[in-house]
Amino acid sequence: MLSFIYQIARQFEQKHGFSPNLIHLNNEQFEHLCSELADIEGLDNLSQVLGMEIVLQTDITQPSVSWSVVDWGRAIAV
Repeated sequence: MLSFIYQIARQFEQKHGFSPNLIHLNNEQFEHLCSELADIEGLDNLSQVLGMEIVLQTDITQPSVSWSVVDWGRAIAV
């Protein structure tokens, strides 16, 4: 999972000239990522290690990355 995330983040950066700040995962992918990074405690620390905020979506089949001007770390879900 980590190597795939690195690969899609790098492709994004090469295409756009800047790094993504969001990673979109479904629940299963998120659980897999958490198991790979089991030594990292807490969502904030996990996001910091990845360099991206994590967006969970139920309708995706492949992880993807994007960039948003919104500071999702400070946003409030409604």
